[in-house]
Amino acid sequence: MGCGLWALLALLCGAAGAASPLRCNVSLDSPAEQRWLPVLRHFEPAFLRAAVQRIIDESVPKWVHQVIQPIAAELELFMPQPFAGEIAGMCKALGINLGDGILLNFAYESTAFCTSIVAQDDKGNIYHGRNLDYAFVDILSKITLDVQFIKGGQVAYQGTTFLGYVGLWTGQSPHKFTISGDERDGGRWWENAIAAFLNRNYPVSWLVRDTLSEAEDFQAAVLRLADIPIIAEVYYIVGGVSPKEGMVITRNRRGPADLWPLDPLGGAWFRVETNYDHWTTPPPFDDRRTAAIKALNATGQHNINFDTLFKVLSVKPVLNNNTVYTTVMSAALPDRYQTWMRAGE
Repeated sequence: MGCGLWALLALLCGAAGAASPLRCNVSLDSPAEQRWLPVLRHFEPAFLRAAVQRIIDESVPKWVHQVIQPIAAELELFMPQPFAGEIAGMCKALGINLGDGILLNFAYESTAFCTSIVAQDDKGNIYHGRNLDYAFVDILSKITLDVQFIKGGQVAYQGTTFLGYVGLWTGQSPHKFTISGDERDGGRWWENAIAAFLNRNYPVSWLVRDTLSEAEDFQAAVLRLADIPIIAEVYYIVGGVSPKEGMVITRNRRGPADLWPLDPLGGAWFRVETNYDHWTTPPPFDDRRTAAIKALNATGQHNINFDTLFKVLSVKPVLNNNTVYTTVMSAALPDRYQTWMRAGE
């Protein structure tokens, strides 16, 4: 399926409340340097170059520019495929230097505030929903994509991302599992992330995409997301296809700090993760957790489904001025994967 009609609809809808993002296919059978080019053709290059520059200028510390730019070509040697090739291909097509392409991908890693929920209904069905909150809502609402990654003519996995960003914070492996990622603040983000990257640790969103590509089931996904070294602390939320297959993984850079599974037999039929360790109390100025828990309890396990989960994610302040999009998904029903743009609501 091409992007043309969806691009037109996205432009016409603008920031309308419940519009869907642009939907595109990316062929994993194409060379990494070329696979995003059909998507890029549906956007104005000057707009994309300006968007990249603004995001980098306003979110990347100046000293990081000075460190990264001179060694961008060498940094590519530290980047696993297909990510290195995809970034290089988009940079070349847009006339952006490789250093800026790398910085853009780091910038998206550093400040993603989110709410994720995994829940089980009374019949054992697993539902997974998330809000992604971010600065630059005005820009990101115009470059958000729902992408189906195609291999051998079949959907290998799908996810929601921003054009130019090769990782995934939200994704689904059909009939296997779903994943979302929420930032965990470990302090000194840039210093630690660059040091870890030079040690060949994965950016957190690259590990999501890699897991969607490689893991065969929920258990394999949890093990991979818990154990592989990454460049920053994060929460990975995972949903499966069978009862009790729900997990919040609290990550340090080198491994898991905590595994928090669903426990429906014990009454814990949902887990809510925002950007704070679940065993601590969130700060009063950012307590999205309590609002989400109240809405889920009011909904009830017997009433949870795609529609009611979307409504939970629409309760203020779970939905807030920085919410770029909401996604609801269930790996057992992959065709129901749905994203809504929320800017302006």
